Amino acid sequence: MSEQLLTFATLAARRVFKVNRIKPYVSDIKLALEHFCIHAGGRAVLDEIQKNLDLSEWQMEPSRMTLNRFGNTSSSSVWYELGYSEAKGRIKRGGKTWQIGFGSGFKCNSAVWRALRSIDPSKEKTNNPWIDEIHEFPVTVPRISSSSSESRSVKASCVLKGHYVQTETSFVITHQERVYY
Repeated sequence: MSEQLLTFATLAARRVFKVNRIKPYVSDIKLALEHFCIHAGGRAVLDEIQKNLDLSEWQMEPSRMTLNRFGNTSSSSVWYELGYSEAKGRIKRGGKTWQIGFGSGFKCNSAVWRALRSIDPSKEKTNNPWIDEIHEFPVTVPRISSSSSESRSVKASCVLKGHYVQTETSFVITHQERVYY
């Protein structure tokens, strides 16, 4: 049954026929979209979006690799993520990509793009920021343990316009909640 028909049928049953024991149907967004470019605002943001939308690791790869390589570049990260998908040769004619960015507070903006042509990275003359190193991705990004209470110091690195930058960051994990400082 189509997503629209299921949505309409449950809405009609709940509103017109007053059958409130039927839960509202929530569409599976993955059936309408092929690619997701989610604002790489941090690991916790990506983890929650992945969990709530039930996205696969493959679907989250552009966002996670952008966060790994460029860090949090605010909402502009969605363009790095689209560039990642293009450099990997994933963008095919007619495919749809959802870009979603988050701001402070409740700010959120999104766009759905439909590809007018397939992208073959070997034939593209482009200034794609991934094209020179795309063969090195994806990389394994270690998961942060969420055990009771522990304090760790980790080294974070990113590449900014060809320069390697390494910093040391401390954070505390308390119960299932992450507190960064």
